[in-house]
Order: sequence, then C-alpha cells, then structure tokens
Amino acid sequence: MALTLTTNSKRLVSIDALRGFDMLMICGADAFFSSLEGKTTWGWLNGLALQFEHPEWIGFTFYDFIFPLFLFISGVSIPFSLSKAQELHISKKEIYRKSFIRMLILIGFGLLVKNAPFPFFDWEQIRLGSVLGRIGIAGFITTLLCLNFDSKKRLVVVGGILLLYYAAVFLIPVPGFGAGDLSFEGNFVGWFDRSFLPGRLLQGQYDELGILTTFPAICLTILGAFGGEILKKDSLSQYQKLKQILLTSLICMVIALVWSLHFPIFKRLWTSSFILLTSGMSFLFLGIFYWIIDILKFQKWSFFFVVIGMNSLTIYLIYRFVNFRYTSRLLFEGLYKPLGENWQPVMESLGSLLLVWLILYFLYRKKIFFKV
Repeated sequence: MALTLTTNSKRLVSIDALRGFDMLMICGADAFFSSLEGKTTWGWLNGLALQFEHPEWIGFTFYDFIFPLFLFISGVSIPFSLSKAQELHISKKEIYRKSFIRMLILIGFGLLVKNAPFPFFDWEQIRLGSVLGRIGIAGFITTLLCLNFDSKKRLVVVGGILLLYYAAVFLIPVPGFGAGDLSFEGNFVGWFDRSFLPGRLLQGQYDELGILTTFPAICLTILGAFGGEILKKDSLSQYQKLKQILLTSLICMVIALVWSLHFPIFKRLWTSSFILLTSGMSFLFLGIFYWIIDILKFQKWSFFFVVIGMNSLTIYLIYRFVNFRYTSRLLFEGLYKPLGENWQPVMESLGSLLLVWLILYFLYRKKIFFKV
C-alpha cells in the first residue's frame, strides 16, 4: 500500500467527486436516509428512505446501484493510471505485478472487514466473499484486458460474459429444482457456491459475493474503463466526450430493460440485465458529474465529495472499525435530545457523517491520501 503525498492538478475533479458521492452512500448516508422512514407524514420522504434498503430477493432500489457504481468508477480510473505508468516507462510485467499485489491486499482487507472479529480458530466460519476483494479482482482482470486488448475486443468480452452467465443460470439444472429456477433456494449460482465455495455463506444457502456473481460484476469495471478511455481521448472535445458517454448510457439501459423481460433486474443474483442497467446509470452519473464539474466548471459544491473521494479506502475501513455513532451520541446528544427519541437515530447518523468528513478533511489538508 502506497502513501501519496501530492495530487495531480490535471486530474478530472468529476471522477474524485463521483467516487466521494458513492462512498458517502456506502459509509453513512445510507443509514441517515433509511432512518428517515416514518419520521414524518411526507410520503416522498418515506419513499426516499425505502430506496436505501436492499430488496429481500428480486427487486431493485437505488441502494442496489451503489456498489456497482464503485466497481464502475474503479474502472474509469484504470486508463489514467496505465497512461501515467507508460509515461514513466514502467514495463507491463511491473504493472502486472503491482496490480496483482493490489488485488491481494484488497482481498486481505476484505477478509478482515467481512469477518471481524476474525475467527482464527474456526476457519469454516470465514466468509471469503467481500466488497473489497471483488474490487481487487475486477481491477486486476480489467488491467490485464486493457493492456492486451482494444476497447472493441473488451466489449466483446463483456457481452460474452453476460451471455454465458445468462445461459448458465437458465440451462444448467440444479438438483431438485431443474434449470432456470430464480428462487433463493433453487438458483444455479447459489447451488454452485454451496458446492464449491468453502467457508461461510452470508445467508446460509447463498452469498451474493460468491464465485459466479464475480464474473458479471467484473463487467462493470471493464465498462468503467471504457468510460475512462472516452474521457482520455484528446481527439474529442469535451461535449463530444459527454455525448459518447450519454449515448453509451442509453444503449446499456435499453438493452437492460429488454433483457429484463426474461432475466429480471436484481442485485442478489447480479443478473446480466442488472449489470447493464447499473452500467447505464453509472455512465449517466459520470456524464452529469463531468458536465457540471469539468465542463461548466461549477466545482465549489463538489469539494465536500472530493474530500471523501480522495480517501475512499480510508473511509471504508475506519467506518467499519470505529463506532462513530457512539461518538456522535456522546458529542451531540445534548443538542438533538429535545427533538425526541424518534429523531435520535437520524441525528446520530448525521453526526457520524460530520465526524468522518472532518477526519478526511484533515487528511486532505495535510495532503495525505491512502491508496492501494
């Protein structure tokens, strides 16, 4: 893990801001919004709160989009990183090595986060699937593809993975259920993990961060790299780049909606339609952030998100191991206690976000950015 002490002034602010927006949703804002449910008689606010809860199985909410967006953003950054490495005359072999080590580090952090307190004396209780591990694997595979194939061939790889995944789910029979069963108990993906993935599955019979769902998830990072290449093209004007990004967004979402007529959109199974919908949404968010921040130059509002985006790994780890809600209650309860017990979870979540942001702001001012 490297400690970067300086930042590149030429980097696109929109990418850091979008990453920060996403990490805010992962580490704190989700709890804040979900805690608003039932606090008022405003139907729209209750509806917003429900968008920050995952459906039990089939279904889609905005909260389902957050992790795919991060996989996508990690892909957007890859063409820029590879370009910088090539400018420094770093060999392919060295890039492979660094990317592989990065993957191992993220897998290690992921195992720690998902299993804390770590079951050192009960290895069967270790959950191997993790958010960070998936990011590391997707980043490594995408880096290999970017170094060896052009964008058209990589899009063919994406199409091939999504079609093969679709075929596997619907054509390979599961003992006792047959082929094409999308239920929690009878789907092929869950049966495969129960049969071949050692350790603990999150829901006993199923784990959405298991083996097979990793393959469609990688497609998000590959498509993110495609978006990053659009932003890097010197031959295109800013509005031409924006047009290509939004057109790609539209194509992905249209294909997703058509595909969903047979292969429903839902995160638990990381369906092919889900991958294309969230990819399309990611391109859309990337385009909006790029247009407002880097084209129109409305950047002051984005500073709040940039501070988070520059230290995304930091916020993810400290939010997992530090109880900011407890600290928030100790520091701020005297201010919000008159609001009543019903509003205390909302205020605690808001106080947690404030404390985390202030820590990240301190690191930002000191130019300390933890990267893997």
